[in-house]
Amino acid sequence: MTDHPRLKSLAVEDARARMLDGIVRPPPQTVSLADALGRVLAQRVVADRPQPPFAASAMDGWAIRRADYAPGKAFAVVGESAAGRAWPHRVEADQAVRIFTGAPVPPGADLVILQEEAERDGDAVRFAAGDAPRANIRAAGGDFQTGDPLLAEGLVIDAWRLSLIASAGLAEVAVAHRPRVAILATGDELVPPGQTPRPDQIFESGSYALAALIQEWGGEAFRLTASADDAAAIAAAVSHEASLEADLIVTIGGASVGDHDLVKPALRTLGLSLAVETVALRPGKPTWFGRLASGQPVLGLPGNPASAMVGAELFLKPLLATLTGADPTVRLVPARLATPLPANGPREHWMRAALSVDAEGRTLATPFPDQDSSMVGVFARADALLRRPAGAEAVLADTVVEILPLRRG
Repeated sequence: MTDHPRLKSLAVEDARARMLDGIVRPPPQTVSLADALGRVLAQRVVADRPQPPFAASAMDGWAIRRADYAPGKAFAVVGESAAGRAWPHRVEADQAVRIFTGAPVPPGADLVILQEEAERDGDAVRFAAGDAPRANIRAAGGDFQTGDPLLAEGLVIDAWRLSLIASAGLAEVAVAHRPRVAILATGDELVPPGQTPRPDQIFESGSYALAALIQEWGGEAFRLTASADDAAAIAAAVSHEASLEADLIVTIGGASVGDHDLVKPALRTLGLSLAVETVALRPGKPTWFGRLASGQPVLGLPGNPASAMVGAELFLKPLLATLTGADPTVRLVPARLATPLPANGPREHWMRAALSVDAEGRTLATPFPDQDSSMVGVFARADALLRRPAGAEAVLADTVVEILPLRRG
């Protein structure tokens, strides 16, 4: 990877492909189920026994033989089957076993009559369940059978998938390494929240947003601090012992062309070789990507918050997915424009938009009027990013467009 004019103004898809090329997934690790939530599976989960392993009652009631059933007929009560305490004997002709939801159906029985449809009198019970009652029995293996594939490698473990893994009897599971991401925000104009800024300074917000996204996307984030906004201090921060353990380095700011854009010159002293120099993207044209001599990948995001966040959605998230073995595809969904839009320029435009649903149940996207890349408030109110292809013609309201939904609580 070397600096080259052809690395400038790359299409978003081309830039992303160049970033993902050569990303090496670290070895997986084994964790307990208690620590598996949110991790990415590094193994296939296959059933080694049926679930349920026995025919189970779907209701509280009485287990009998269907061949013996007739409305009003008396059955002899011979026992009880509860969850974890199965009735071990075979049900014979005209016998009934009291049974509870989830309990094993005794051998010989193939019908469970609901308790609401039964009337017990001492050691006998009679039923009024109509002429053809439902079986109310869950078949053995009704959920899954031995050898069934339950979960594929690369899936993120959520609460439901965690339940399925536990149902398969696994106490531990192999998961992808959680990528460690070092974040360095640069600029003399930035001051951390909580400090007193000078009149010419603003509060630094980008690293906090990125750290939260990295955690949400399965990584671990830590911040680097440069002692000054100069090339030597930036290089020293990136080459610090802690950052050498990072699977990915993300810089914020110092990415445009100008006397105070110091990040790339600083990292060239560490052997930086670029694969992407700029992207034909709005906002986010100065986004870049390369590798240090150590082999560590570096993603450079612009300093304006909206530019950095768009770059995170389009590039950082797929990078983390690739590091964990998850699917890095950026999935867009259709929506209809609520307002007309003018023709787009030569850069792909990802507009912050609010979503709503019309009377017909269709998703409507309304781009915010102000798409300035410095507007944090607009991003905080946005539900999605609306993609406008480079050179797109003007479109009217109700036109179908592509959106990237943003996760909101």
